Amino acid sequence: VQLQASGEGLVQAGGFLRLSCAASGTFSSYAMGWFCQAPGKEREFVAAIAWSGGTTNYADSVKGRFTVSRDNSKNTGYLQMNSLKPEDTAVYYCAADRSWFGFQQSRGYRYWGQGTLVTVSS
Repeated sequence: VQLQASGEGLVQAGGFLRLSCAASGTFSSYAMGWFCQAPGKEREFVAAIAWSGGTTNYADSVKGRFTVSRDNSKNTGYLQMNSLKPEDTAVYYCAADRSWFGFQQSRGYRYWGQGTLVTVSS
């Protein structure tokens, strides 16, 4: 599967942004994750959603602010980011894998989209 992330932008603190991840292939066969990488830091888990969307998981830092979702009919996943903070500034990546095993870890995903930059100003 090939992934194409979009939705990058510059927003003020407290604002919102929605990222999209368009997939080729049979998207419903893949679990999807979102990761972020700030300058000088390692890539971190943000959120994940299982194949049908019935199971989701979030990093503690984004719980209550971010929502992961998917529309398998459109082969697209989403990351709705609300109440953004300057510390959310990072390059965000979507990823996919047939397995749910290791969904909070980068090595748990075989397929990756290119990064999309989110900048939150204070």
